[in-house]
Amino acid sequence: MMNNQGRPTNIDAAQDLSAAARDTFSGNMGLAQEELLIYEIGDTTTSGVDLPEVPEVHSRLGGLDRTGEIGLPGLSEPEAMRHYTRLSRQNYAIDMGLYPLGSCTMKHNPRLNEKLARLPGLADIHPLQPQSTVQGAFDLIDTLAHWLKELTGMPSVAMSPKAGAHGELCGMMAIRAALDKRGENRSIVLAPESAHGTNPATAALCGYQVKAIPATEDGRVDLQALKDALGPDVAAIMLTNPNTCGLFERDIKKIADAVHEAGAYFYCDGANFNAIVGKVRPGDLGVDCMHINLHKTFSTPHGGGGPGAGPVVFSEALAPFVPTPYVVVGEEDFTMVEHDDTGDSFGRMTAFHGQMGMFTRALSYMMSHGSDGLRQVAEDSVLNANYILASLKDVMTASFEGPCMHEALFDDRFLKGSGVETLDFAKAMIDEGYHPMTMYFPLVVHGAMLIEPTETESKQSLDQFIGAMRFLVDKAKSGEADRFAGAPYHAPRRRLDETTAARKPVLRWQKPQETAEAAE
Repeated sequence: MMNNQGRPTNIDAAQDLSAAARDTFSGNMGLAQEELLIYEIGDTTTSGVDLPEVPEVHSRLGGLDRTGEIGLPGLSEPEAMRHYTRLSRQNYAIDMGLYPLGSCTMKHNPRLNEKLARLPGLADIHPLQPQSTVQGAFDLIDTLAHWLKELTGMPSVAMSPKAGAHGELCGMMAIRAALDKRGENRSIVLAPESAHGTNPATAALCGYQVKAIPATEDGRVDLQALKDALGPDVAAIMLTNPNTCGLFERDIKKIADAVHEAGAYFYCDGANFNAIVGKVRPGDLGVDCMHINLHKTFSTPHGGGGPGAGPVVFSEALAPFVPTPYVVVGEEDFTMVEHDDTGDSFGRMTAFHGQMGMFTRALSYMMSHGSDGLRQVAEDSVLNANYILASLKDVMTASFEGPCMHEALFDDRFLKGSGVETLDFAKAMIDEGYHPMTMYFPLVVHGAMLIEPTETESKQSLDQFIGAMRFLVDKAKSGEADRFAGAPYHAPRRRLDETTAARKPVLRWQKPQETAEAAE
């Protein structure tokens, strides 16, 4: 049984647009195998395991006991293994190839980090253990905190935030606490038009109004517009440097001075720290607080909704307001401070102190690279991005004059008149074996295509990617719009109706007969 949005099993349906299309009985194409939903494989009358009968017990559910069947399908062990293995092969991953998402820094996760994170004594500790039994973990956290402060030039760091957006919230809550201590009720946060979407969202969550700051023609913050927007109601600016156009903000010191002169604070989004780690210290630029995405800069696993870590570094002005808990070094041991007796801390953000596995991986990455290696990370990430920019700007349209920093930004002007849209181009990249780059962001560029190769990629992998991009550009400009209109053709799933999927999502599987009855 084929999903009607899967590969065409009829040659006519494929319209010969895919050279690899074959009319197969199974729906499989060689080793690229179709996979049904787990409900369509198993049935509810069998199970892969034998479970004892549940004894009679007194119910404490207050009449809310389940009366119907659970309805979960039963699979044998081989069926279950095959199902999830086949599904995993339909995912794109950094371990499969170049992952060019711009402003996301999809870099290699060294296996050394994974090995160390699984060491006994680190992998199996529990957050409720007595402090005397986790002194080694405290030492590791304190060492990581030391190097984060050293790399950013900041005197204080909060380790408990769980991810980048959580770190943003931490920073803005500290700013709010500092303003409260001063007795000031400021209501506005400034954000560049090219800011990450989490910046205005975080400011709004903290109760602030967000005012956008326009960019100049060269893709940087308009300094005069910023100065004009500053006033006694402005609490902070949230700015990314390098920014989301892949450019270093040349006026960063002037921006910081103007913000501080107005009595506001400078929050720096640390998403792009990978481009300057070991080269520039944000504290030296006048930054008051900045979150650090350990998955972007220090190679901990990225995405998937799993445990993350987004430490936040603070300037001297904001250091008294950091959240609890935090680790302090005593004369003989480490201590976790659970409550702040000074009254300046804005309180607790999370139940426990960060995520130990991510701390271990990040410190492993730092220590295996050393200061010179981390500096080379930044240099190579910038080199790779500029290599892509230089290799494609003759056939694609670069949004701004180079050189760029860690990512190369293109727009859709090169597709004008071809009948191919930005989304079509992105879908065709899937047929070439690449996850698309970040599309339509930043919003200040029409039809944006943002590519960040990171330092991970070799010249050979970059050349192959560049070759695929030039091939697609040539096909688009040659009038082969059909190649793009229905792409991807080789993927496990053909192009979906994304608008309908977003507006009318199917969140619950229904038996075919139920679907038919609902349609009637």
